[in-house]
Amino acid sequence: MILIVNDDGISSPGIRAAVEAVKGIDDVVVVAPAVQQSGVGRSVSLFSPVSISKGKIAGAEAYSISGTPVDAVISGIYGILEETPDLLISGINVGENMSSEVTTSGTVGAALEGASQGVPSIAISIHSTEAIKFVSMEYAVDFSVAKKVLKKLAKSVLKNGLPKDVDLLNVNIPTKIKNMDVEITRLARRMYTTSVEERRDPRGRVYYWITGEPIDDAEVGTDVHTVRVDRRISITPLKLDFTSCENLEDLNALKKL
Repeated sequence: MILIVNDDGISSPGIRAAVEAVKGIDDVVVVAPAVQQSGVGRSVSLFSPVSISKGKIAGAEAYSISGTPVDAVISGIYGILEETPDLLISGINVGENMSSEVTTSGTVGAALEGASQGVPSIAISIHSTEAIKFVSMEYAVDFSVAKKVLKKLAKSVLKNGLPKDVDLLNVNIPTKIKNMDVEITRLARRMYTTSVEERRDPRGRVYYWITGEPIDDAEVGTDVHTVRVDRRISITPLKLDFTSCENLEDLNALKKL
């Protein structure tokens, strides 16, 4: 059984593309937020109920929920399926999810939740323009490469599992891809600069609009450099353990606090 979730919402063309890519491999069930949920990370609805409605996507059972991507994972495993799936796929997301900023991504957040529930997980995203990501997803998006990559990865993970000490794979597909070469990458430090624009509402009250510019000059070997500069497919292996173990001895002074 394959569980497909996303953060772009149940109506996203990317989730249909994901179903089309893997529906011949195993049984597929979709559980996804009813509306756009980008940027919510691993947010979970603890103080409100999650409502569910059933439909179909590309012939697969599909459930729309009123919550977050993580809600979709939890509701899918413990409510709808009532069993642990063999694979969780989050995506195909319209807009890349890279660098340490993956912690804010609803796409990667859902895959992290799947991994924490013991399910081998894949988060997959396509690099796209700011207009497509933040204004409208009604543009024509080419999912053909992402679908090929996802199909191969899904088959491999279902057959062989994930490598030792890897809990999930974060996959990013560039636009204007050079070839089908895949690079195994590490997370870059940042994907965007951070800034705010100060504005005023019609009554003169100040508010801030969070914004930023894409970073292209990340180090060689990182996901950002591989996708944005080399235009190659990036696969970054991730694990749930965030512990920094490299310099534990240097932290001994903290014991004296």
